[in-house]
Amino acid sequence: MKLLFCFVLFAGASVSRANLDPAFVRKAAKYSAAHRGTAFLVIQNGKTLLEEYPGKADADAPQRIYSGTKAFWNLAALAAAEDRILDLDERVADTIGSWRNDPRKARVTIRQLLDFSSGIAPGFGLQVNEYGDRDKTALKLPMVAEPGKAFIYGPAALQVYHQVLKEKLKKKTPIQYLERRVLRKMKLGPQRNLADRAGNPLLAAGFVLTARQWAKMGELVLAKGKPVLKPESLAQCWRGSAANRAFSLGWWNNRAAPDGREFDFEAALGVKWSQQNWRDACLCRDAPRDLVACIGSGYQRLYVIPSLDLVVVRQGKGGPFSDGRFLRLLLGK
Repeated sequence: MKLLFCFVLFAGASVSRANLDPAFVRKAAKYSAAHRGTAFLVIQNGKTLLEEYPGKADADAPQRIYSGTKAFWNLAALAAAEDRILDLDERVADTIGSWRNDPRKARVTIRQLLDFSSGIAPGFGLQVNEYGDRDKTALKLPMVAEPGKAFIYGPAALQVYHQVLKEKLKKKTPIQYLERRVLRKMKLGPQRNLADRAGNPLLAAGFVLTARQWAKMGELVLAKGKPVLKPESLAQCWRGSAANRAFSLGWWNNRAAPDGREFDFEAALGVKWSQQNWRDACLCRDAPRDLVACIGSGYQRLYVIPSLDLVVVRQGKGGPFSDGRFLRLLLGK
């Protein structure tokens, strides 16, 4: 899939931008609250349609977004590519010498790390607090699949990417680069990075944001990357990979709709990688194909629908929760 497809996907979506029916928005809010929701924010055409914090939650108190963190680190990767610090399609072994002697690791690209299609073991143990050196451990994990052939969601691939970026930057740390090149431009301050004893942040999770702060990521998508990226750079987030067409660079997409298989993505990620099936996966068959989402554990959600000029943030304290049910209520389907 080339970048052209990404632009066609967005251009081919519905151009209707009429405001959502307030009754539908309230129904979605009620569903979210009834399923342990703690924050609900809908912004369309630049205007807030509804903002609620059930259970007396504090609107100004940031909440964990868990894997929503990944999208921010992927913005840093795309920015680094624009700045010619790295090329997403270059081989990791060009930077990490220890990978050159492994026939499978030697073929892995940076993009495959970010798309979780590198073939490296997931390394869930790296998420433990007070870890010794996540990057060093991740580099030594075994390959369990051929590069580009399997979707293996886990922190290890991102920690390898962190080591690559660290070596590329030399004088600055990846955290400093992320803050200067991405977060400041989004008017966000330094974030909670869950650093290990060696100072390496956990790229797979860690950030805590209010609903309005997280919505800035959605606004960046509607602005086609501004003020952080060029449109063609951000568009790479929507193309998916051969291993999982529904995921790329920290974002899940709905392009398999309306004929795709709708299921609970979060629950599916809890199954061993070799037993997962992402063929024709979609978040909601009745939602527009240009819907994209950041997904965090406990049903933290950032949804963006460019064709509707729509940003939705839903935060909560666990499930059960259905993306499909929620989106149908919101859109009146």
